[in-house]
Amino acid sequence: MRYSIGDLARRTGLTIKAVRFYSDRGLVPPSGRNTAGHRRYDDAAAARLDLIRTLRDLGVGLAAIRRIIDGETTVADVAARHAEALELEIRVLRLRRAVLTAVARRGSTPEETSLMHDLARLSEVERRRLVDDFLADALGDRPELAGVARTLTPELPENPSPAQIDAWIELAGLAQDAEFRAILRRLVDRHEGLRRGLAAEVRDAVTPALEAGVAPDSPQAAAIVDGLGRPPAELREWLGTVNDPRRERYLELLAVINGWAAPESLTPALDWLTAATA
Repeated sequence: MRYSIGDLARRTGLTIKAVRFYSDRGLVPPSGRNTAGHRRYDDAAAARLDLIRTLRDLGVGLAAIRRIIDGETTVADVAARHAEALELEIRVLRLRRAVLTAVARRGSTPEETSLMHDLARLSEVERRRLVDDFLADALGDRPELAGVARTLTPELPENPSPAQIDAWIELAGLAQDAEFRAILRRLVDRHEGLRRGLAAEVRDAVTPALEAGVAPDSPQAAAIVDGLGRPPAELREWLGTVNDPRRERYLELLAVINGWAAPESLTPALDWLTAATA
């Protein structure tokens, strides 16, 4: 069967101008001409044009399409390379979206925007170096805290979700917060480190009181404080450090990045104990 340029355009959904463009560049050569000198195309040309339209819709460039048509490569090879390129582009777009979303939500200054963009673009090695520096500064070179360091280490997956990217940007900012590092150092140096001992004791002792509606200034509350076996002054000092909202926020962000379940909030128990020891 013979087709005119108009026939091919109607068949493929392309414009006549587009069909003529591909024909002029030798991608869809005519099989002949009619008596009036108008180009005519056969079924093979129509099939080739269908392939070109499909590949162009998928974003494949004309140079790659020509190599396919000339037999220099295959559709499968081009598709594989194009898919890899698209994957990289998707990652970049995800990073950009996460940064822009964070900037819009926080009302960031130009300086903060630049910092967040830089944090989002860090390589895996650079991310590891940033986290290792943070943990070394906050925890020190203490072998007994090696397990704690592992539980505080974010592991951004190879193909992170927008939420994980956003969480990484915020966590990386916290890791560079000198005050937050100092808070962790105080927890390590002055109290029970970051081990769960006292925090778990407080949770187990205070949570039932919270659920029962026990007032923090009641005799029952005083008994709970006494049962923790620490002087109130020592508890108040510990609470002043451990109840900083940045500590809990770090754990929340860490769970998002690592794909863990959201951590249980200790803030209500810590707030209650702060009032009970006042």
